[in-house]
Amino acid sequence: MTVPNSRLLNLTQAQLKTWVVQAQIQSQRGQLPEYIPLLAQANPFWFAVQFQCIDGQVHQFGNITLLFPLMSVVKPFVLLFLLEQLGAEAVFSRVGIEPSDEPFNSLKQLQADQGLPRNPMLNSGAIALASLLPGENAHSRCESLCLWLNHHSNSQLFLDESMLSSVRSVANERNRAIATLLSQSGYLDDVELALDTYNHVCCLSGTIADLASLGMLLAQCQKPIRLEHCRTVNSLMTTCGLYQASRRFAVEVGLPTKSGVSGAMVSVVPSQGAIAYGTAQGAIACYSPPLDQEGNSVAGVFLLQQLAQVLNLKG
Repeated sequence: MTVPNSRLLNLTQAQLKTWVVQAQIQSQRGQLPEYIPLLAQANPFWFAVQFQCIDGQVHQFGNITLLFPLMSVVKPFVLLFLLEQLGAEAVFSRVGIEPSDEPFNSLKQLQADQGLPRNPMLNSGAIALASLLPGENAHSRCESLCLWLNHHSNSQLFLDESMLSSVRSVANERNRAIATLLSQSGYLDDVELALDTYNHVCCLSGTIADLASLGMLLAQCQKPIRLEHCRTVNSLMTTCGLYQASRRFAVEVGLPTKSGVSGAMVSVVPSQGAIAYGTAQGAIACYSPPLDQEGNSVAGVFLLQQLAQVLNLKG
């Protein structure tokens, strides 16, 4: 498959190395998340990035064998899975498609919207969608998602039981309040099952290569996955993927991107003017634990800004 204007393919190792070094320096401005014990123990100097092009070219830098949890980066892929399994009508009867200026775990936003999650990239939306995953319990629901993702993206994701225990060790009253309001508003049936499922899927883990492979799932969108579903996910990543920073990032960078509090980020790099039609140059996956105030990887945001500005990667 040949994509016109595929500037990502023209990157040199020297260019990439320069930007990676600069991104690592920028990461020192960030902070580790403190509310999940294992995430708080991450080495702030850990760094891994993979550029993957549709012609098969791969560029990797940093600690490429590191294993890390996806956390909120899993949200677009939960959405894609459910769109494929249930269809858009069923999915968007439980969650909206509008951006939010509130934090990712905002109860205020959910209350203002009378219990309807604003979009699938917020905790409220992801918890509501977790309740739709097939399976009798949280473990089987997570396994169904994991198997599907591994099959279609050729990745090797797994459930990190240690990370799950760490997440469970701290009472997340905000997420519980969100789930309770969702239940009261009729958008989920079982609060405990939805929360446990959400915690499970956020603890799916892998390497930077696995994350890049997930990105390619949205970049290439090969059958049997429907093109319209990839387009929907990419659009929502563009408008909602970086929480309060989403609008600014969409203007400055313009790449469909999703972040997670582990420091993971994944982006789809569109062909010029072609992202709406499902063609792309490739995907970029980055992992660097220090976060900015909005909960996005400092190094990841910086790296994507440099790439987009220098190579004009916007769709």
